[in-house]
Amino acid sequence: MKKIIIIGGGIAGLSAGIFAQLNGFETEILEKHHTIGGECTGWDRNGYHIDGCIHWLVGTKEGTALRKLWDRVGALDGVKIYHPESFMAVEYEEKTVHFYRDLDLLKNSWIEISPDDKGAIEEFCNDIKKLHTFEVPSGKPLDLMNIMEKAKFFFSMRNVGPVINKYNKITIGELADRFEDPALKHAIGTFMPEGNYSALPIVFALGTFTGGQSSIPIGGSKKLALRMQDRYLKLGGTIKTSTEVKKLEIENGQVKQVRTKNGELFSGDYFIAACDAKVLYEGLLNGDYPDPEFEKRFNNPEDYPLASNIYVGIGYHDEIKDIPRTLKFNVDELGIKQNNKPVEFLQMTHYNYEPDFAPEGNTVITFAINQYEPELEKWESLAKDKEAYNQEKNKIRVAIISAMENRFPDMKDKLEVLDVATPQTYQRYCNAYKGAFMGFWPTIQGKELNHTGNINGLDNTWLSGQWLQPPGGLPTALITGKDTIMRICKREKLDFKV
Repeated sequence: MKKIIIIGGGIAGLSAGIFAQLNGFETEILEKHHTIGGECTGWDRNGYHIDGCIHWLVGTKEGTALRKLWDRVGALDGVKIYHPESFMAVEYEEKTVHFYRDLDLLKNSWIEISPDDKGAIEEFCNDIKKLHTFEVPSGKPLDLMNIMEKAKFFFSMRNVGPVINKYNKITIGELADRFEDPALKHAIGTFMPEGNYSALPIVFALGTFTGGQSSIPIGGSKKLALRMQDRYLKLGGTIKTSTEVKKLEIENGQVKQVRTKNGELFSGDYFIAACDAKVLYEGLLNGDYPDPEFEKRFNNPEDYPLASNIYVGIGYHDEIKDIPRTLKFNVDELGIKQNNKPVEFLQMTHYNYEPDFAPEGNTVITFAINQYEPELEKWESLAKDKEAYNQEKNKIRVAIISAMENRFPDMKDKLEVLDVATPQTYQRYCNAYKGAFMGFWPTIQGKELNHTGNINGLDNTWLSGQWLQPPGGLPTALITGKDTIMRICKREKLDFKV
């Protein structure tokens, strides 16, 4: 029985481990943190649970290929799915723009806000509807398809391809400018900062949401990862936590073993780096096996930007009944920057549908403030000075409470800051380069990356995870973990079993 060593116990590592076990391999997952799941996680503070990852999950729709894959790895099998009425509500002056799940309701509510924008609204909604037939490809990766399979795949994209190309060629700002009403402009334009960010992510997200393909698994991110862990262990896999791999020992173009931070050695026939791409190429491989596709992207942050966030958990000593699950509202000067500009709005999400996340009669709330290249560098510098770092976090605590009390006066004296995570939190616990929680964000100038995970010069080692395909995230991690095992099965001349 061939043995596979998997570096990283996030969703990609667990996926690879599960499919390796199903296909007759012996596997061992080595995870830096004491908890499995990587960035798909949550944590407890003062009797509350802060969900740290899933805002919506693509692949929750019954009967779809991606849902079957999630069920196979134990992530969603038998799990109740919550379907929120709206993706987000965005306030602007006296108006509220709702991104409803019901696409007709979304369209009609927007036309009611701005009858003059009827044509632009209908075009936008019609394009979103065309994506309802799209399913995230989760079968064979392209490099393993034969000619007929590739032809069938490209034919399946004939209806959605034009929509994808259309919005991949315009920026978020250009999409927003198609609407006359300031509230609609603001609602769309604030999805991403000003610049050359592609409009495709917002259209894709709304396509999966209004098409019923993305919703929220009850229990949150950490429980999803733990269910995958249970599936893996029941299949005979082995996990070693608090075990950070620091070096790959290589002989004659093959990795022979990995060396951990505490000096332990682990040997195998195959190795999967289900971890951060930067950590792999410049850390574990010491820069000796560079990949031009990744180098091009890491060296050009303007066209291939990364993003992380400040993530704030709030305990609210009451119940929330009449506020949309995710609400974006304007704020006065907070002293917090985003893309080198003062933050002018906050995005809050409450979890009233998860009673186990808070003590009875209370509600947990989170705020996600995206951080881009200028801020990521600032946080790296701040982390070197513990006092300055903590002062910045305390400033954020005060600013968030003040903003909430201004917007919701009834919440005054009922709010408790539970935790403030920063980009450095993701880097410290998950080895995420600059704290990035996704892969490279799509821009107009940037070229889409579809990587097989092969490492030039090594024939028994692969990269797996969200860095390989846009837009990153949990579905990409799930799929690439499975794809890596398909490639190993081909190497071993084995029929892959799903």
